[in-house]
Amino acid sequence: MTTVLAPVAGAALALRAVPDPVFSQGLVGPGLAIEPVREPGRAVAPIAGTIVKLHPHAFVVVGDDGRGVLVHLGIDTVQLRGEGFEVLASEGDRVEAGQPVVAWNPAEVEAGGRCPVCPVVALDAVAEAVTRIADGPVNTGDELFVWT
Repeated sequence: MTTVLAPVAGAALALRAVPDPVFSQGLVGPGLAIEPVREPGRAVAPIAGTIVKLHPHAFVVVGDDGRGVLVHLGIDTVQLRGEGFEVLASEGDRVEAGQPVVAWNPAEVEAGGRCPVCPVVALDAVAEAVTRIADGPVNTGDELFVWT
């Protein structure tokens, strides 16, 4: 069992509420999304493990059990080419759950015409393996969902 933490503060939402079919239809995997608070903050590692992919707008942490969790900071934020994001870690780094990985400002993402909602996805998981814990407001580091 893997407990996945909220990488950012905000309101927990079902993935189907994400305005991007890749996430809302579960094509990447099951999970939850967070409508982030509109203030500068740091996105943290949702699980302990190794950062295997790191972009300014998204990262994947793989735990010792081989399970990977994707955190995507906003929708279509790849188009920003890193502007407005500060990477605080490196690919290959070992991180603890709750350790800061990227600093960003959801208000700036929104002001630039993009949706700041953050999908948090259990990669290569079946939908039945994810159990929602969070409902409504979450703080950074709160339990978001359990992956069995």
